[in-house]
Amino acid sequence: MRTHIQLLGAAAAIVLVTGCANMDDTQRRTATGAGIGALAGAVIGSATGGSAGTGAVVGAGVGALGTYIWSQNMERQKREMEQATQGTGIAVTQTADNQLKLNIPSDISFAVGRSDIQPNFAPVLDQFAAGLRSNPNTDVRIVGHTDSTGSDAVNNPLSMDRAASTRSYLTARGVDGRRIVIEGLGERYPIATNDTAEGRARNRRVEIFVGERPRG
Repeated sequence: MRTHIQLLGAAAAIVLVTGCANMDDTQRRTATGAGIGALAGAVIGSATGGSAGTGAVVGAGVGALGTYIWSQNMERQKREMEQATQGTGIAVTQTADNQLKLNIPSDISFAVGRSDIQPNFAPVLDQFAAGLRSNPNTDVRIVGHTDSTGSDAVNNPLSMDRAASTRSYLTARGVDGRRIVIEGLGERYPIATNDTAEGRARNRRVEIFVGERPRG
């Protein structure tokens, strides 16, 4: 019973800290991370026979340290990318963990079966590179995806090649390649059905994530 009360208290803390009107976005996100970490720590501590309270304290520290922040720089880059991609079909969003996400469909980024940057993708990446250069305290992750046409032996390296081409384009424009990690996930994570041409076109995509680290 006591454990249940502690868990409910941790959950209530999350609600309280995220609802404070006088917090800025950075403080709210850090507090949320701490609250979620506290709840997770309490659950783990209880499940393993330890103290839920002790687990909550440890979890709070991990949660607070493991978050990205949404700064004025990130908000500015989001607005700039929204303007640069207007009418292109590229979706620019803020993720739940405060990363800037660009979802870039294949008709903008790459031709079918190819990994070279298409001309109409270049201006978008030019603007994106400028934003990354002005905010060097960010991590970048580029993820390539394919539709289900073809085998894994073709799709997996193709998705990786597309991510690598995007990274190469950015580094050629002054972005430090050490900030960028790439993944090729092939057909494993579709966002639409592969039973139609339209769905397959949506699944052939590149996703770019940018997260700003808290300054120490």
